[in-house]
Amino acid sequence: MKASQFLVSTLKEAPADAEIVSHKLMMRAGMIKKLGAGIYNYMPMGLRVIRKVEAIVREEMNRAGAVELTMPVVQPAELWEETGRFAKMGPELLRIKDRHDRDFVVQPTSEEVVTDIARQEIRSYKQLPKNLYQIQTKFRDERRPRFGLMRGREFIMKDAYSFDRDQASAKASYQVMAQAYRRIFDRFGLNYRAVAADSGAIGGDLSEEFQVIAATGEDAIVYCPGSDYAANLEKAEALAPQHPRPAPAQAMQKVATPGKSTCADVAALLGLPLARTVKSIVLAADEVTDKEQPGKTRIWLLLLRGDHDMNEVKVGKLPGLDVGYRFATEAEIVEHFGTRPGYLGPLHLKKPVGIIADREVAVLADWVCGANDAGFHSTGVNWGRDLPEPDFVADIRNVVAGDLSPDGKGALAIERGIEVGHVFYLGTKYSRAMHATFLDENGKPQFMEMGCYGIGITRLPAAAIEQNHDEKGIIWPDAIAPFAVVICPINPERSPEVKAASEKLYAELLALGVDVLLDDRGERPGAMFADWELIGVPHRVTIGERTLKEGKVEYQHRRDSAAKPVALAEVAALLRSRLAA
Repeated sequence: MKASQFLVSTLKEAPADAEIVSHKLMMRAGMIKKLGAGIYNYMPMGLRVIRKVEAIVREEMNRAGAVELTMPVVQPAELWEETGRFAKMGPELLRIKDRHDRDFVVQPTSEEVVTDIARQEIRSYKQLPKNLYQIQTKFRDERRPRFGLMRGREFIMKDAYSFDRDQASAKASYQVMAQAYRRIFDRFGLNYRAVAADSGAIGGDLSEEFQVIAATGEDAIVYCPGSDYAANLEKAEALAPQHPRPAPAQAMQKVATPGKSTCADVAALLGLPLARTVKSIVLAADEVTDKEQPGKTRIWLLLLRGDHDMNEVKVGKLPGLDVGYRFATEAEIVEHFGTRPGYLGPLHLKKPVGIIADREVAVLADWVCGANDAGFHSTGVNWGRDLPEPDFVADIRNVVAGDLSPDGKGALAIERGIEVGHVFYLGTKYSRAMHATFLDENGKPQFMEMGCYGIGITRLPAAAIEQNHDEKGIIWPDAIAPFAVVICPINPERSPEVKAASEKLYAELLALGVDVLLDDRGERPGAMFADWELIGVPHRVTIGERTLKEGKVEYQHRRDSAAKPVALAEVAALLRSRLAA
């Protein structure tokens, strides 16, 4: 490709609404253009990156035995009603009506449609396993789209769905996909981690996220440097307390703590470590009758150490709270505790509540909590002596750096990541809801076991930029750069030799299959170099009259601080070896 034929549209400044590095640089490099909130045109330069991402994903999916198809962006609501997700998904699911007043959705994912295909096409166990995938446009009506392609409303995603005869086969298919994902992200040349994850709204009980490591990542990744343990913050656990609860050493006392309503303030006032204080979080679980009418509300008190934070995902899996919960209202709190938030605790309750203690709190002795009296806290509180044992003891907190790894192989560390892929084992959640069955060896119908596997095609380039950039612009890994090589002739209009050498090298590289661009726009060297440094082409060859007289050109990798002279006759071989590496 020659630059004069292409569309190179760089900007000196990023738009004011571009917040993070990838958004700013993709806009400045002319890779995307905003059309509406969270909706972008993929410009030619950006589309080349996206197509390279797609090609790698497609090659590895095909290699893993998956079969490509395409499912519609607009899908009939009837399928989503079969699984209950038409009502449950909330406003992120874009619902539309056609001229006949029939309901449709703009797909955010395609579990329902692919399950409908499977129940029509797969009749016998002999047809299993199957893995169907697509690379297709998706839409999620984000409340606050931001960060360019990182959290847009319209995006391109690779989603795959496996169908198997039993759990063992389904988990084997899951592992095939998990390994395919590792090959994919290895080929992208990115620093990433595969971490255990919660399955969230999609469902299932086996799940991994693939996170590109970046300081601007929205997700916290917990890992053990001394082992293979890694999980996202929602899923991560620390080693359970190994020591028994100490015997009480203090008498319980009610102490005045006027105006001190946080654990940190109370700890500072009393001269105690924050870890000796216990915070109270009050939740409400609303029961629903068979007719989906409001029923009885159960109030729960969660107790965590003052230096820990509640993990909402873990809490949502506890008995009594797994049907859904909310934070209690102030009126409910006063009714059960006799005081407003800030001085709450498990002592002297007005009405019974369920008490759930984090397992770190369960082994505390002589701890401090609210006295359920405004301006007062209780010190020297002990389980068994001053109050009954909790109803439940569970891991309900976020881990913190320095916690011991659950595998016992060292301390945990935390870094930031950007989720670019996710694999789930779904089981029969969708096949059961949609009656997707096959006949086994005995001729009996069985529900298909499913898995689903997603990669954010358009999010990946943004994640790559967050990990690979400098003050000049983007630094693309070779595999997904819009062009692998750019040839920059200096003043070719004044030097027939420079022009001829540039055209010859360009033709030679094309013949070798190198993805090369010749910048024939006639730009000044400074402006030309600035464009390609901003765009991030990894390999640059500069051909100038002075060096050409010596039979040389200048080669510079995007990460190099300076160019180095290379014989013109050798530069093609150099580029091939660099690209092969």
